[in-house]
Amino acid sequence: MAVNLYDHANQLEQALRESDEYQAIQKAYANVKENNESKELFDEFRETQLNFQQKQMQGEEIGEEELQKAQEQAQQIENDSNISELMAAEQNMSQVFQEINQIIVKPLDEIYAD
Repeated sequence: MAVNLYDHANQLEQALRESDEYQAIQKAYANVKENNESKELFDEFRETQLNFQQKQMQGEEIGEEELQKAQEQAQQIENDSNISELMAAEQNMSQVFQEINQIIVKPLDEIYAD
């Protein structure tokens, strides 16, 4: 009997959307969007992160001034309860993804276990 893995993946997607972790991210992000200061800070920080990722992928060095700006943004984010709540919710979801990934790769791990 053939198993359609994509059907199971779609079921997993739906289950993730219904999970407490996903709902927490949605609620936390809504709180960020409702607060102009939080939203602006969050958008700036994401832009800085994307910029850093692009530079790393291209082998470019990140300048001292850019690092200082990122550190200042990180400090501001720590002090913003809306963003801190969102980051904590994202971290919880990331933990779920890691655990699910371990389950998914278990059959392969078992093949190569010996």
